Amino acid sequence: MFAFKSTANPGRARLGTLTTPHGQVHTPAFMPVGTYGSVKGLTPAQVSGAGTQIVLANAYHLMLRPGKSVVAKLGGLHALMGWDGPILTDSGGYQVFSLAKMRKVTDEGVLFRSHIDGSEVMLTPERAVQTQRELGADIIMQLDECPPGGAGREEVSAAVERSAAWADKCRRAWHGSDRLSTGRRYQALFGIQQGGVHQDLRAESARRLVEMDLPGYAIGGLSVGEGHANACRVLDWIDGQLPAEKPRYLMGVGEPRDIIAAVLRGVDMFDCVIPTRNARNSQALTWSGRVRLRNSDLAADDRPIDENCDCYACRNFSRGAIRHLFMAREMLGPILTTIHNLSFFAQLMSAIRDAIRDGDLERRSLQWLEAMYPGDTLDNAAYVPND
Repeated sequence: MFAFKSTANPGRARLGTLTTPHGQVHTPAFMPVGTYGSVKGLTPAQVSGAGTQIVLANAYHLMLRPGKSVVAKLGGLHALMGWDGPILTDSGGYQVFSLAKMRKVTDEGVLFRSHIDGSEVMLTPERAVQTQRELGADIIMQLDECPPGGAGREEVSAAVERSAAWADKCRRAWHGSDRLSTGRRYQALFGIQQGGVHQDLRAESARRLVEMDLPGYAIGGLSVGEGHANACRVLDWIDGQLPAEKPRYLMGVGEPRDIIAAVLRGVDMFDCVIPTRNARNSQALTWSGRVRLRNSDLAADDRPIDENCDCYACRNFSRGAIRHLFMAREMLGPILTTIHNLSFFAQLMSAIRDAIRDGDLERRSLQWLEAMYPGDTLDNAAYVPND
């Protein structure tokens, strides 16, 4: 069973509940990325303990290794990951963008050169759906073409046309599989809007997707080099383009400032590698800004990463201790920082939901932005939409 129920609130920011076969997700929500079926460095219990409601995995990478049939034989993606909560899988559309030197795009699909063994892999819309069906994710994504932020209008227009055609092929394959996943559980297919920074192309992409009446819609093609101001401008349009009764998912965006800006414009779901990748590079996120844990001035700092955080890392380790672990190349350093960063994102989303409930998100957002980005030359007020 898949359902989405949103609550009417002042302004465009909204509260919602996403119901999936593996549980509910309270939105706005953030999804940590587990590309290969694992959130790097953490056990599923640690991911859950950090407050995570839903995780993301990548169907393209899992199709290459260990293979969809292997995952199915192991009991599906939930069993492989040891995760009993909701899972969303990305189809491989982002790889169309990120692996540009290793692929060829045609109207039939994408011909990749495997980064593992160099073999050719043809990913079609139908294969993307079938792969995700066998993996058994709760939410699956259409295959789309994501042009880079600097692409010209003609290239973006072609991507809109191709992505819409692929969405229809994915929809037909989804219907053909009875909308069921491994273990005969209902799966929800999301379409992906493209259109770059062009309002008319965004509107056309949304129109064609909405006609398909899919369970949810993603906003693709942002966070690919278009810049903060352009991204906010695109998000200003979504209320007039995407249906209010369906969940809205902004793909690949995880900078706290951008999450806040998007929530204020009606977005419900997010994913990004920021909390895990930054942690592995010794950067912790806090309500008072970044803490760079390799800095020498933290060597004897006995404070936790964040004195207002009650995560496992902050309850049990000091900044100085974690710095030592990084300098000694001990695995525990990145693990503790990852636990903290995931906890921070869960706390951020919870605080956002509370502020929406209280009708006070805009005021609190400006306070949070001022504290999180001290000394930043960007105008934080620009992240609050002008209604």
